[in-house]
Amino acid sequence: MARNKLAGTKTGDSDSAKYYQNNPEAKKKKDAFNKNYHSSRFRKLYRAFLAKINAKKGKKGDGKDVSHTKSGGTVLESQSKNRARNRGKK
Repeated sequence: MARNKLAGTKTGDSDSAKYYQNNPEAKKKKDAFNKNYHSSRFRKLYRAFLAKINAKKGKKGDGKDVSHTKSGGTVLESQSKNRARNRGKK
């Protein structure tokens, strides 16, 4: 069987993914911004906070997400239910 020549050359079918595939300078600028943003002290602390919540809830490989409630708390909820909410219909 022949190897797929396009394997690993493109990712995503969304409009924004296509834009960044066709505009390498814009992708480079976006990647630089994301690298700076996600390495900031605030984002590191936020990720640590979320990891702490996951550990506290005993969540690991159980098919559940920690879902944020309207009152500001968190509860365990199935991934499909949590990720389908507020997503819009296709």
